[in-house]
Amino acid sequence: MIGMDKIREAAEEIGGIVHRTPVLTSMRLNELAGNEVYLKGEHLQKTGSFKIRGASNKVLKAVRGGASHVVAASSGNHGQAVAYIAGKSGIQATIVVPEDASPVKISAIEAYGGRVVRCGLTSAERIPEALRIAKESGGVFVPPYDDPDIIAGQGTTGMEIISQVPGCEAIFVPVGGGGLAAGVVCAVKQLNPDILVIGVEPEMADDTRRSLEAGERIAIGPTGTIADGLRTSIPGELTFPILQDHLDLLITVSEKEIAAACTFLFQASKQVVEPSGAVSVAGLLSGKSGIAGRKTAAVLSGGNVSPQGFTEILKA
Repeated sequence: MIGMDKIREAAEEIGGIVHRTPVLTSMRLNELAGNEVYLKGEHLQKTGSFKIRGASNKVLKAVRGGASHVVAASSGNHGQAVAYIAGKSGIQATIVVPEDASPVKISAIEAYGGRVVRCGLTSAERIPEALRIAKESGGVFVPPYDDPDIIAGQGTTGMEIISQVPGCEAIFVPVGGGGLAAGVVCAVKQLNPDILVIGVEPEMADDTRRSLEAGERIAIGPTGTIADGLRTSIPGELTFPILQDHLDLLITVSEKEIAAACTFLFQASKQVVEPSGAVSVAGLLSGKSGIAGRKTAAVLSGGNVSPQGFTEILKA
């Protein structure tokens, strides 16, 4: 468990950089979900996702320590965040991405000044390559999720939800490597342990579900889920024990349910949310959590999707 002192410290560190993202509501969503729902708009966050929170916390500390180059492994959103904050800090950034990374995310990384290196299809391939580049170049590796500073930064999302949604009873959060979910769990369970934290993961990328059932970290192979930001091959060494001990429930959702959630958010709320960011709403609408009549928050974790890709999702 990352302590509230570190999460509050992260909030101070990144306060001048990140947005305090809005909370959105939808009467139609309330009706369909059977809950009073509040959508935490991290898709409206700087660089288009929550990742800027953890990345800023880590990179700014590295810069103070004398770093002139940072290296990250990312399917896109983390890489964008690292490239952005590195550029703002006047240092170099190299981002190792999968061979099938989203073109819109690659373009954004490069627009922020990051150098892109392609490697493999899974996080198990990207991360060693990023570590190698960091070692050879003397750079600082910025993990996508498995790092106390990253988790603390993501935990500021949970802090904001509690202050923005008084009386919140449950929070749905996407699960990939576990950085966001672990951060939210750490903040929420220390501030109000009665709030349920429910993780949502794609059925096609269910490494956390399998790991929780096995009681240990389980690796899976490459996946083609449309939720490209959640295509991790194994839960993090740091994030998994946190989720194992403190996550109240983990549910999985199908590709069809994810696409339907993206479509619903666009039609009902006029919000463009990428599939990885919409899995929380997919989980909420699936009814698999078994909760009803609660004041509920759902984290829309990102909005980085190309017009062409989003059009295909809407057709699904």
